[in-house]
Amino acid sequence: MAVANRTSMGTGRAAGNVHACTGCNLCVKECDFLQRSGNPRQLADGLRECDPFHCTLCGLCTAVCPVGIDPAAFFLERRREVRQTRGGDDPRHAPLIAYERKGTSPAFTFYGLPEQCDTVLFPGCALPGSRPGVVWGVYEELKRTVPQLGIVLDCCLKPSHSLGRTGHFQASFGEIKDYLLERGIRKVLVACPNCQRIFSEYGGNLTVETVYEAFAAQPATSHCSRAASVVVHDPCVSRRMEPVQDAVRELASRQGLQVEEMRHAGRKTQCCGRGGGVNFVRPDTLAQAAASRAEEAAGRPIVTYCAACAESYRSKAATIHLLDLWLKPEEALAGKIKVSRAPFTYLNRLALKRKFRRSGKFAIMRERGGKELTSDTTGRLKAATILLLVATAAALFRLAGGSHLCDPAALELMLQGHEILGPVLFILLYGITPVLFLPGLPMAIAAGLLFGPVWGVVYAITGATLGASASFLVARYLARDWVEAKLTGEMWKNLDQKVGEQGWKIVAVTRLVPLFPFNLLNYAFGLTRIPFWHYVAASFLFMLPACIAFIVFSSSLPALLKGKASPSLVIGTVLISAVMLLPSWYRKKAAS
Repeated sequence: MAVANRTSMGTGRAAGNVHACTGCNLCVKECDFLQRSGNPRQLADGLRECDPFHCTLCGLCTAVCPVGIDPAAFFLERRREVRQTRGGDDPRHAPLIAYERKGTSPAFTFYGLPEQCDTVLFPGCALPGSRPGVVWGVYEELKRTVPQLGIVLDCCLKPSHSLGRTGHFQASFGEIKDYLLERGIRKVLVACPNCQRIFSEYGGNLTVETVYEAFAAQPATSHCSRAASVVVHDPCVSRRMEPVQDAVRELASRQGLQVEEMRHAGRKTQCCGRGGGVNFVRPDTLAQAAASRAEEAAGRPIVTYCAACAESYRSKAATIHLLDLWLKPEEALAGKIKVSRAPFTYLNRLALKRKFRRSGKFAIMRERGGKELTSDTTGRLKAATILLLVATAAALFRLAGGSHLCDPAALELMLQGHEILGPVLFILLYGITPVLFLPGLPMAIAAGLLFGPVWGVVYAITGATLGASASFLVARYLARDWVEAKLTGEMWKNLDQKVGEQGWKIVAVTRLVPLFPFNLLNYAFGLTRIPFWHYVAASFLFMLPACIAFIVFSSSLPALLKGKASPSLVIGTVLISAVMLLPSWYRKKAAS
């Protein structure tokens, strides 16, 4: 069912009523786009030309207009007209459209509704990817006052709306709205200002409230012991949402912070540079917007309630998302909050979906397209699929002679004449071996023979780290159940506890002291709570000693076969001896 048109989806000359522009140029003074293009009256009368996709649609021009015209609506309508004339989308927006397409695909969407559910949390696209733990924490906190709260992981289609893809927006958002209303949902709690705008304008009978308003209505749950002054950046889509702005400032004040205002705030706030997808056609917009906000912040931390804005400003100023501040105020003010970025945002969204699906909280679960889910079948099917794919890949690799490729002589023959491609191919082959449970020692020896003691170490440690990282990600996001089934025994059970207590230090010990099977260990760490980048850094650093030892030694073998004992032979032998003695030394130390 199509979504009803609203004022902002008006057509023709009526859009924005820009012909009533008096030419006072107040909007021009605030907007670099209008400074380059001309005032709204000149553009409406055809006296000047512009590309409407260079306008952020932020609405600051509308906010400062003394006669009440809406140039932003005019430029949105012009976008629709240009797209219709072109017969399709601007290729420059392909990444944004692809991002939205993923967000509305069955793989990334999830609708979880408990019995007698009439309210859902709709966190949007950015927060589940950049801060999945925040989304889970917000959901759990909201359940205290809304026990039958549902969750919807989906995209509100704001990109399509801003790009003038009216038909697609109406159909796709209409699917969300119609399903929720048919299931008896009457209220949507949103965390993203863009989602608030879309649901408020096109959600029909759905009531919309932000999580910030919901939390402001509750007693304070945490308080920051650090005294600090902060400024608030209001996302441009929230410039007319005074209750939300008040709630945000209330929540920040409850942390004991002194909230101060920038010159452009509230109704006259500035755009972060991502509005309307302008950053895809004018990449310099992001840097300009960040510099402007940093100048107004004057060294004070910026608190915002939009994940996109937080990402835009972090390059120029200390920027904190309000939900980070609300959940972990001390860490947020200290700049210690972990924020994921692509491509890990996609993995986070898949993991969060899986966590909700396996939580047992919902009577109804579905994906986009109407596919109903159960708590058992989907997870088991995916785990079985991943296991089958890994087993098939390993079998095909071996049947095709892949194991032979790990033989140093075969590798040397294959890489002859490929001075540039050779190292890349070697690194990729080395990266595959631990994922497919193939031995890595032949590859390390081959690195020394093929590339010498220096470049051999560089290529080998790169491949080994790549393979260890790939196994970690497979275990954490794709094949957790299968890996858990393989890890039995007291030693493996204690691994997660030790990682929780000592973090990367356990990775260091297990890399230096080979007490665990190396390939399975890579998968095992994916089940622990260690942050990915801590795991990667520790693996790289503490796999390096053994890597250097074996490669320096192997690089001396050609000379040894000719009856010559090179310095590499002596150094390599000493290093390998030291590496081999590490387990014995570790056991004695642990026993003392």
